[in-house]
Amino acid sequence: MAKILIIEDDRAISDIERDYLELSGFETGVAYDGVDGLNKALSGGFDLILLDLMLPGLSGEELLPQLHGIPVIVVSAKAAVCDKVGLLLGGAADYITKPFDTDELTARVAVRLREYSAPLAAVYVHGSLRLDTASHTLTAAGKPVSLTRTEYAI
Repeated sequence: MAKILIIEDDRAISDIERDYLELSGFETGVAYDGVDGLNKALSGGFDLILLDLMLPGLSGEELLPQLHGIPVIVVSAKAAVCDKVGLLLGGAADYITKPFDTDELTARVAVRLREYSAPLAAVYVHGSLRLDTASHTLTAAGKPVSLTRTEYAI
């Protein structure tokens, strides 16, 4: 059973997220501020994080870069495309705008978990391109290609 960490300061919203996720068969943990959320996330044991942006203590934007190796779905009232794009390129696996539909939320969680749990091939080859996921290297026609972290993630 997948375990989801909900980092949300609005208790009514976190209760809704928790209740629907648990009804869908997920286990949950909740943090009501950014500092507690970071501590719980770093303690391990979670398969996915639902992250609000406007948190006391440590904002979601400050928290996101510190959450490596676990998919993060941002759940926020910020609806501007530039906010969404920036967060997706900055490491978020997905973005849901509040108010949200609970069926959509649970579906997106299930899809992200499925994507992140699928085994990755060690090396992908397409034409003269070779991407080695173990060493995080890309070559084109046998020559190394330098990629930023964001470029590699994409």
